[in-house]
Amino acid sequence: MDPPRRGFIKLSAGAAAAGGALGSAGEADALARPLMVAQAGQPAPLGFNPADPALKYELVVANGDVLDPVQKTRSKRDIGIRFGQIAAVAPSIPADRAVQRIDVAGKLVTPGLIDLHTHLCPHLGLGLPADELVPITATTTAVSAGDAGAHTFGNFRHGVVPQSRTRLFGFIHIASIGLAGGLAPGEMLNIDYANVDVCAKAVAENADIVLGVKVRITDSVVGQNGLEPLRRAIRAAEMAGKQFRVMCHIGAAPGNLSDLLDLLRPGDVLTHAFSGAGNNTVQNGRVLPAALAAKQRGVIIDVGHGGGSFDFTVCEPAMQQGFGPDTISSDIHAVSINTPGYPTLPWVMSKFLSLGMPLEEVVARATSEPGRIIGKVPGPAPPAIGAPADLAVFDLIDGPVEFVDTRNNKRSGARKLVPVLTVRGGRPYGRPPLPIPFLY
Repeated sequence: MDPPRRGFIKLSAGAAAAGGALGSAGEADALARPLMVAQAGQPAPLGFNPADPALKYELVVANGDVLDPVQKTRSKRDIGIRFGQIAAVAPSIPADRAVQRIDVAGKLVTPGLIDLHTHLCPHLGLGLPADELVPITATTTAVSAGDAGAHTFGNFRHGVVPQSRTRLFGFIHIASIGLAGGLAPGEMLNIDYANVDVCAKAVAENADIVLGVKVRITDSVVGQNGLEPLRRAIRAAEMAGKQFRVMCHIGAAPGNLSDLLDLLRPGDVLTHAFSGAGNNTVQNGRVLPAALAAKQRGVIIDVGHGGGSFDFTVCEPAMQQGFGPDTISSDIHAVSINTPGYPTLPWVMSKFLSLGMPLEEVVARATSEPGRIIGKVPGPAPPAIGAPADLAVFDLIDGPVEFVDTRNNKRSGARKLVPVLTVRGGRPYGRPPLPIPFLY
């Protein structure tokens, strides 16, 4: 069956272009906000007429097994790209209409991956350079999960984002110093770092790339301050504007985890939701009622695998009891990438294949769902042509594979995703010929 263009283009255009309202309660609020280009109708592609029969494509990704996770369809397609935008999705594009043609026969083609929880802010704490990782991550859009606080955000805004081909967004940490000290010191041991007014100002003034406020609620991070950093993060997000979210890290949180879960609002993000570090969302084999209630009211359940925050023995019963992830993210950083769990996003996605999640759903949770949450990529809405040409190409390898979580639990799988090629804005990473001048 032919995959409808609208679904695939919706994702590659930036799955990240669709809505950013905070749950159903936020829909009315969204109407009061300025429209993004992506929400304002169906603008024409820039610089070409897709109906022109003589149109030359700068790049054609040919013969791919194109997966549309929205429509849940897969079929062989050629994708034509011009001026960094998708210009055609067709059963076949003549070779003489392509300046560059990459044959990906037998390989899986998806929208570029979107990673909701990363630490891709080099020269600050745990950060790694996003573009250097693309060969193993296939990620074209990523979110810095609180690397910077209000006093260090200038590094991310002016030093990291402009130098990256990877499209970057961020949460600003409620601690004004962010994660500048790395993992060892608890940035919330001193509650004075959680300055609500300063954080709210930084969030509001950088609304084009900021999604909201990050906070880490772990006993060694917050000390005697308990849930107060979370309360301040929520106040800062609310002060900045109704569209801003809180991303709350858990794992060995102090006190009763239900009290923490009850504070989260529709649209807030609970990351490390399947941590086995202690005080888990699954206790005595059952998902906490407060966790299920949070998911039901629209709190986003995020994986955030990392180096210490994913436990098969938590995730398996959680999925069986209706507490599965809304988004699959890596929490990749300078420490986690060197751990046995190896949290590149394709590898984390492969773990969910081993847990029985269908491929279409796995891909959606690493493309369209985080893209919907981001909601900030300008570009045309579906149907179609003119979307940013962000693609990921994989070998989907069938065969025995062993996975390990962050607590040394092992599981056997039968398939894995191995990145082959990533295209961002129509430019393949590391694949000559390269354009002159090289602009991105």
